Amino acid sequence: MRLVTPVLMVLALAVGCAGDGGGATGPATEGAAPQESIGEVLATINGTPIGSEAFQQEASRKAPANNESLSPAERDEIMQKLIADELLYQESLRRGLDKDPKVKKVMVNTLLRDQVYTNVRNTDFSDEELKKYYDSHKDEFIVPEKVQIKRILIRVTDDRPDDKAKAEAERILAELTKDPAKFKELAAQFSEDPYKRRGGDVGFVAADGKPGLDKAVVDKAFTLQANQLSEVFKTDEGYNIVLVAQRRERVERTFDQMKGAVLRKVKNDRLKDLYDQYVNGLKQGAKIDVKTDKVNALEIKAARKAPSLDAGLAVPSGMEGAEGEMMDEGEPAVAPAPGEEPH
Repeated sequence: MRLVTPVLMVLALAVGCAGDGGGATGPATEGAAPQESIGEVLATINGTPIGSEAFQQEASRKAPANNESLSPAERDEIMQKLIADELLYQESLRRGLDKDPKVKKVMVNTLLRDQVYTNVRNTDFSDEELKKYYDSHKDEFIVPEKVQIKRILIRVTDDRPDDKAKAEAERILAELTKDPAKFKELAAQFSEDPYKRRGGDVGFVAADGKPGLDKAVVDKAFTLQANQLSEVFKTDEGYNIVLVAQRRERVERTFDQMKGAVLRKVKNDRLKDLYDQYVNGLKQGAKIDVKTDKVNALEIKAARKAPSLDAGLAVPSGMEGAEGEMMDEGEPAVAPAPGEEPH
């Protein structure tokens, strides 16, 4: 039978459970940071103590509002829960579930939250500081001109050489010229790129392009007016037909309009600095041996993954799992800062 509960226990307890033991402090491991006092030892489970601090924390959630003392039966119920938690945690470790990449990521993000993210709050930044940043980085807060691109791609293959691929694209264009409303239908039927399942709709794209999309397609789209079809044109991928569904003009927004985005950017920059400082401190106290020759000799195969249809916002490397604030559609591509919820 597949054991699910220990996985959940590792996710919940792997970072802090060991510190809930007893004696003056929990059991230390080589290279680990000193653990906080866990109070008086109330029980031991396979040699691991359960301290009064952990018991108090759990009991405080069950204490009556009128401050009446918990009964012996209620106290035993709390202790049995702590025992169960510790046993499940130990069993999870015995099964090696703490080595699961997903569990490791939870542990890393919990550590970063405690050591980095909680050290920066929205209230740390004054309006004057935000305005100064906005004034010196206005280009970052401009929404560039964009076009909504719809595309049909016909590839050149061994079974369909260049002349046949071009003829197929010309046939589709002739049909679209008669009835442009059929673009979605024809793209879904004939196009050979990842956007065919969206009827060829690539979305809104700025002039500097979009990851995974041939820049020649973007350049062609920017020569077209709204609701205008391109001629058939060739790129490295094959023969293309492009329709510009809409155009959005360049927008320069005021500080008041962009204050939230400015805050996220400034906060994210500070978090990145703190993250780098914290990791560099860990590196200084660690023994690191990288086999560079073996790293460089590894054969890397690209993941067979379609380009993102809705490109996400970047966060600093190592902060990918952090909580953050997402921006409204149309805001410039400023990375949301991980950290606490908005105030």
